[in-house]
Amino acid sequence: MLHNNINRNDSLLLGKGYTQKSKNEKKKTREYTLATNRSTYINLNLRADGRRMFMELETNDNQQFDVLISSIMQYPYKKENVGDMEVYTLKDLGSIYITSNDNSPNPLMRYHLIQIVPDKNVTAFD
Repeated sequence: MLHNNINRNDSLLLGKGYTQKSKNEKKKTREYTLATNRSTYINLNLRADGRRMFMELETNDNQQFDVLISSIMQYPYKKENVGDMEVYTLKDLGSIYITSNDNSPNPLMRYHLIQIVPDKNVTAFD
């Protein structure tokens, strides 16, 4: 998704079942949501800044979090812990910042905020 322009990501996400919450052409931002049948949610924000794509994923779905972590393991990476934040630096791709905390009385539900920042050499194609 980091290599695609915001319009290509739009069609990919809509095909995956996400619904578009908002779209701002002037600021080049898009917000999507995916409701699951497990009373969880996934909110995804995309922002195009020049030729770079920034993503922010907000979820309380542990399965979505596990999918992201398992996909990180396929790439050469370096992991650091900075306070309550996990930072994964993926070679030739970018950095992923993950903040997790408990936000409900259910100990199995955790809130995850995941920010994906591309490397300066990773640009979106038109």
